Amino acid sequence: MKKLKVTETVLRDAHQSLLATRMRTSEMLPILETLDEIGYHSLEVWGGATFDACLRFLNEDPWERLRIIRKKVKNTKLQMLLRGQNILGYKHFSDDVVREFVKKSIHNGIDIIRIFDALNDIRNLETAFDETIKQGGHAQGAISYTISPVHNLNHYIKKAKEMENLGVHSICIKDMAGILTPYVAFDLISAIKSEVKVPIQLHTHYTSGIASMTYIKAIEAGIDIVDVAISPLALGTSQPATESLVAALKDTPYDTGLDLTALNQVTEYFRPLRDKYLDEGLIDPKVLGVDAKTLVYQVPGGMLSNLINQLKEQNKLDKFEEVLDEIPRVRKDLGFPPLVTPTSQIVGTQAVLNVITGERYKMSSKEVKDIVRGQYGKTEVPINEAIKKQIIGDQEVITCRPADLIEPQLDYLREQIKEYIEQDEDILSYALFPQVANAFFKKRWAKKYKIETTLYNEKNKIHPI
Repeated sequence: MKKLKVTETVLRDAHQSLLATRMRTSEMLPILETLDEIGYHSLEVWGGATFDACLRFLNEDPWERLRIIRKKVKNTKLQMLLRGQNILGYKHFSDDVVREFVKKSIHNGIDIIRIFDALNDIRNLETAFDETIKQGGHAQGAISYTISPVHNLNHYIKKAKEMENLGVHSICIKDMAGILTPYVAFDLISAIKSEVKVPIQLHTHYTSGIASMTYIKAIEAGIDIVDVAISPLALGTSQPATESLVAALKDTPYDTGLDLTALNQVTEYFRPLRDKYLDEGLIDPKVLGVDAKTLVYQVPGGMLSNLINQLKEQNKLDKFEEVLDEIPRVRKDLGFPPLVTPTSQIVGTQAVLNVITGERYKMSSKEVKDIVRGQYGKTEVPINEAIKKQIIGDQEVITCRPADLIEPQLDYLREQIKEYIEQDEDILSYALFPQVANAFFKKRWAKKYKIETTLYNEKNKIHPI
């Protein structure tokens, strides 16, 4: 028996899940040193949607956020989530961009990089794994958990072994929809632990209401680390509550060693923030409850919300149940991709199109065509030839690693934004989100220029007319 390690998600996935990643750096600052003293295995602070949200909605530099957190958190490992060859965006990037992003992430303070691919195509993870290891970081391979006729124990064991053979330091079972049930978790963790030597971590969401039970069975099966969120920003579409798990395991062979009194300081800090988010409408009370439809349709909570919004825009909310019934069919047609960003959005949008047009694949999104063309990687099950023909006609399907077809991009990107570059990291921000980053750079430049002009005018006694 051994003590359980925990990763705290309040600074990343918890607020991404509950309030669309809108927590500001200034709201994190006062509690960082207290979090650092708790004794967590790691703090998840970056990656996922935080990068996009900082630039797009908060007018913050995500790189500066990371540096600020690193300066305050001196003892605890900092962790981030990376979408493999997609980095933090929604398309594949060239290897030189992936390597530079990993390098800069570690240089600016990240210790552990959790790396996943939406299709579980190991080829899309190799470059990020390799560079993380080269830079002295902890490479954690993440397997996106899903349920289908082909996603069985042998499938997951095979993926775990492939990752271990590539040199990862640990493996995460990433249950983004909260559909991993307790006894399945016990069998899954037991099977993987019997075949690989590296530590295993479990990540899930409380969406379906079973996450705490799943954790208990995973712990009994020998899981090494689990993801939790401090209680004010736990449950619902977030993770199980930190304090509850710590209390449940106290004085058992799995005791986390964390102190509930110390954790209470963190709880008391985030409680009024939660109230503020609720008052401002950033947290919708709907995401705080249990949504059992997740278990029925195997659809993540955020994907359900997106479907409702899409149907509302088309005045077709009455078609919601039809769309939910169509999702498994689309998923089967596309080779059973796990429903995680970006495949969850792609499958969901296509299901909506199929139902609204009344004819399956009469209209197909660019992203669906890209999946069928192999642009996202290899699907677990080959896509049916008739479906291919219906979606892309006679277009060519690639079988190589998609990034092999992408020329180096860094020099080109650097040249495109040379007038706005204040740090090397700006090139990477622009690579991931060109329009959003450009708008951010212009605001930053305007603010700086205005300040410099004001100082110049005051120094030279020049007054505006």
